[in-house]
Amino acid sequence: MSATTNAVRRAVVDVGTNSVKVLVGDVAGGDVIPVWETSAQTRLGRGFYETRRLLPEPIAATAMAVARFSAEARTRGAVSVRVVATSAARDALNRADLVDAIQRASGLRVEVISGDVEAAWGFRGVTSAPGLGGRRLLILDVGGGSTEFVLGRADACEFRRSFALGSVRLMERFPAADPPGAGQLDALRGWLDAFLRAEVAPGLVPCLGAGGVPEHVLGVGGTTAILALIQLGSAEFDRPAIESTVFSAPDLGRLVERLWSLPLGGRRALPGLPPERADVILFGAAIYESVIRVFGFSNLGVSLRGLRFAALLDGPGAGEATHA
Repeated sequence: MSATTNAVRRAVVDVGTNSVKVLVGDVAGGDVIPVWETSAQTRLGRGFYETRRLLPEPIAATAMAVARFSAEARTRGAVSVRVVATSAARDALNRADLVDAIQRASGLRVEVISGDVEAAWGFRGVTSAPGLGGRRLLILDVGGGSTEFVLGRADACEFRRSFALGSVRLMERFPAADPPGAGQLDALRGWLDAFLRAEVAPGLVPCLGAGGVPEHVLGVGGTTAILALIQLGSAEFDRPAIESTVFSAPDLGRLVERLWSLPLGGRRALPGLPPERADVILFGAAIYESVIRVFGFSNLGVSLRGLRFAALLDGPGAGEATHA
């Protein structure tokens, strides 16, 4: 346990479309102090979007990752472990197969959260950071199966939506050549532009116009963290350095074009880019770049807080296992 007075050490395991992530943190006074965090890519959403059925192999890999992470969290002093699942799980026709597999492997129940809850938790996690609570923010959380947009301040949400737009979803819809090249990137950008204007703009733009440009536009989660590490040329997970990274719109565009110009082997060799994510990073990066460009934002910051921080702050969940 940390030295924080009255802190409770909790853990949350986040089952996403592309990876399983765990956060162990000391919770006290409305804040979370991270103790341990890691992830495993299990590609739960692989082959999902044609049939809306999760495949047996990624279900098994996901269940084993949850079991491994929850056991490690307990050895690190977590008194409770909460498991939440997002886009692929909530959309799957055979969701019960995943929930049952995780419960058998880990002994833990799974909370499959709605897109609205996922967006709200992402925003709450980000605004728990010191200095951000009173600022008007636009939070973007690009996952494997969905992207959440949340606009507002900590005490006043103006816009909150989850959209069926994710990196794994796009990777399966637009298979990339090796190397992919400018033509494929142009085609994807065109599709993304049309999606954002048709699906996101009608709700978001009036809110942006009513309150002015957000003070910060922040990307949450693994994709922006990896892009920051690539920009820094570092494979070391340095939280302060990552969260200090700000991409100007031109810099982000150039980084996306660089990634799309490289063969898979070249991307795998980039410092800061986990080799197993060298394929899907193309699509997560393109989503962020298109949002910044279509809506005319000048830059994109990075936050490592988000859904998992909020899940810990939220307290015991319906499926949480607690240990004395």
